[in-house]
Amino acid sequence: MALLEVENLKIEARKDDGTPIPIVKGVSFEVKAGEVVALIGESGSGKTTISLASLAYTKPGLEFCGGEVRLHGEDLLTMEPLKQRDLRGQKVAYLAQSAAATFNPAITIGEQVTESAVLHGILTQEEATKRAEELYVALELPDPDRLGSRYPHQVSGGQLQRLMAAMALVGKPDLLVLDEPTTALDVTTQIEVLKAFKKVIREQGSAAIYVTHDLAVVAQIADHIVVLYSGEVQEQGPVDQIINNPSHDYTRRLMAAVRPTPTAGMSDDDDHGHGRAEAAIAARGITAGYGGIVDGEPAITILRDINVEVERGDVVGVIGESGCGKSTLARVMAGLLPSARGEIVLNGKTLEPALEDRDRDELRQVQFVFQMADTALNPRQYIGDILGRPVEFYLGLKGEDKRRRVLELLDMVELPPAFADRYPAELSGGQKQRINLARALAGNPEVLLCDEVTSALDSIVGANVIKLLTNLRNKTGVSFVFISHDLSTVGSFADKIVVLYAGRVVEQGPTDQVLSPPYHPYTRLLITSVPELRVGWLEDTMKTREAAAGIARGVEITAVGCPFFNRCPIAIPGTCQLETPPVRMHGDGHEIACHHSLDEVEHSEAETQKVLHGYEKAIVDDDSAIKA
Repeated sequence: MALLEVENLKIEARKDDGTPIPIVKGVSFEVKAGEVVALIGESGSGKTTISLASLAYTKPGLEFCGGEVRLHGEDLLTMEPLKQRDLRGQKVAYLAQSAAATFNPAITIGEQVTESAVLHGILTQEEATKRAEELYVALELPDPDRLGSRYPHQVSGGQLQRLMAAMALVGKPDLLVLDEPTTALDVTTQIEVLKAFKKVIREQGSAAIYVTHDLAVVAQIADHIVVLYSGEVQEQGPVDQIINNPSHDYTRRLMAAVRPTPTAGMSDDDDHGHGRAEAAIAARGITAGYGGIVDGEPAITILRDINVEVERGDVVGVIGESGCGKSTLARVMAGLLPSARGEIVLNGKTLEPALEDRDRDELRQVQFVFQMADTALNPRQYIGDILGRPVEFYLGLKGEDKRRRVLELLDMVELPPAFADRYPAELSGGQKQRINLARALAGNPEVLLCDEVTSALDSIVGANVIKLLTNLRNKTGVSFVFISHDLSTVGSFADKIVVLYAGRVVEQGPTDQVLSPPYHPYTRLLITSVPELRVGWLEDTMKTREAAAGIARGVEITAVGCPFFNRCPIAIPGTCQLETPPVRMHGDGHEIACHHSLDEVEHSEAETQKVLHGYEKAIVDDDSAIKA
């Protein structure tokens, strides 16, 4: 018998006059013990709403109006409220998309991870703490003995996501609901998290509902797929069947939106004609960090000797894993975090390090677009007021002129004028991100600092936002610093790529040159870590990485040597960890920081490809032998 059975589930909302609005329209599927069932579809398809039904829960304004949700044969929807409460966290655990919003910043990680299991009386505090530490090890988190004493802000985003999984697993639930748990993670962290989830689900014998829009991720972790659109099942079946032989047009449309493996030739190489006499903005010799500055050095150094230039009208993509310093670099450029050393130069003029020391026009010219539109937009203000404030502050417009500029901004981000009179809560995720962009554009800036602006959006909506950014660049000539962990998006949008690792630039140059060999071993790792739409890719990649590179190790920020030394497949012991790597030039503006010569890097790439080819051939031979 199935662990969870969802039969003809119907959920609806109601208009002000009481008229029902169907949200979930007769959905049926089941989850067996030890099985991962993926609910896929774009934003608004009902994935999260349906998955929350397994906790007998609906969001405010929604109500169950038909069907059954049976866990171990017992209907959750007709349970007594107290019994439903006991169910949550004990038998069914929920992992939200945003770990940052889930954790309380004022309480230690250990307290929060163990709270549910102790509160429900499943474990004592001592047992829960021991169980949590075992899960830290299983989820490959650093320093498991002391991790519980830290606060959420003291770990990276990827680590916080895995800690949320530990929180859910402490009480040994029968069913896990994973709601987009890897959407906002960089590619290498995503692989580690997926591997950890898969391993823990298998070892614990749990079942899971995995909510996502990313088919490439689904192919790695799911056993069964349910394809949803507008609250209805379009098709469902085993993962191999849905991936390799989809029967519905909508499923094929989702597959078309799967981000391709980054390769040369993805970006638009045209000269955008906005003038290249001098850089729009440049970071020169930047060293920055947190905890104050002592003797010219940050207490905790994050960025070390960073040199990056953004030419007028260009898009510079900054990529790297969680904690590598991408957002810190943007904060330094914006003046939110003064650097300890180095300078930020805007249109040939050196800016003051701190935001409060820059004049209003300098503030206008460099605008920040934050990752999470949900937290960046004031929920109590109309969209017109949110956009009107910077219009008045930077351009001095009031009254009808201000209103006219607000409507221009809405048109610029392809939203109707009526949105000016709406609240953020009345908009979808993609629409809120467009408002976030419109606000940054309000003062006619020279440079937009975009920090992971598409990471929380589904593939189709994210692609539309990138198309919008491309149009804005062509119309306005604004320059972009585009921070992302999504190499496919960066590869298709950026003119130049900067690869950061442990606070240092390991490679930078024109997009096509960075995405084509020879390139830095870390860049190669990032590119090979982009999930493919192929069942078994995760297992193959993990084995290949261990066999060919041995890089499943933690990031170490070092003051000397190459920070990638402990993960590099071609490291030179006695040199790489002791000496700062020289910057080697390869073509026009392409820089690679490596002790190896470019010929040696190119040779190592060829050798790695031989290993990969041999491994793939072995897999094919093994499969043929099994079938025979």
